[in-house]
Amino acid sequence: MLRGSTVGLRARHEEDIPILRAELYDDVVNASRAESGPWRPIAPGSKDPRLVADDEEQRHVRFSVVELDGGTLVGTATLWGIDDHNRSAHIGLGLLPSSRGKGYGTDVVAALCHYGFVVRGLQRLQIETLSDNTAMLRAAERNGFVREGVLRSSAWVMGEFLDEVLLGLLAHDWQRDPQG
Repeated sequence: MLRGSTVGLRARHEEDIPILRAELYDDVVNASRAESGPWRPIAPGSKDPRLVADDEEQRHVRFSVVELDGGTLVGTATLWGIDDHNRSAHIGLGLLPSSRGKGYGTDVVAALCHYGFVVRGLQRLQIETLSDNTAMLRAAERNGFVREGVLRSSAWVMGEFLDEVLLGLLAHDWQRDPQG
């Protein structure tokens, strides 16, 4: 398990899937804001690629996020679009509604940076988020990500086009947590 100060990133367990499906992916508004495509219902028991980790897939690494104190599931984290040639990847995360506003997002981003830069040896990590997602923008910037641009009206979300903010962090600019 990768450890932050308050959360850990671990492999996805089968018992995580119904919780993540009910609290993140079955919420039409939340899923529409988090996904790059339209929301669609997924039948129970199906192998939804957003939820089920595929050990053969090398370009996406899916984690479950748990509290270190007690092991309670609090969300999901992903390093996706991993490009081994250019040594880059994208970061994504989703916290369960009851776990938002507790600083977990900043800790998840920090743990994903450690995984990307130290474990995977990547050179660049990138985040794309809606311009009104202040929690993600704050978590990214607290970890050293720099706003590199705005993609105007690039996301179709619940009947309107929204701007996305592009943030990047390079390995040599990353400030590793001295506690690991």
